Amino acid sequence: MLVANFIAYILCIIGALNWGLYGLFDFNLVSWIFQGPRTAGAITLYIIIAIAALWLIISPIITGWGLRLSRHDDMREERAHR
Repeated sequence: MLVANFIAYILCIIGALNWGLYGLFDFNLVSWIFQGPRTAGAITLYIIIAIAALWLIISPIITGWGLRLSRHDDMREERAHR
């Protein structure tokens, strides 16, 4: 789950940066990379970023309200259970 959270976090950062560029400069990076806002590549990336955002919403619920991005949390929990 750690890897999924990390990948989802990175994808959400990419999506947020794209929205920031669009809001500030009217420049859509994803559209520029895939040469159009409704190309198959752009739509696929938008869907993947949306799934990543949904995962970051659902993940804490699945794991008991904790979003883990490092293994240090796991080590602290193991020590607390001893």
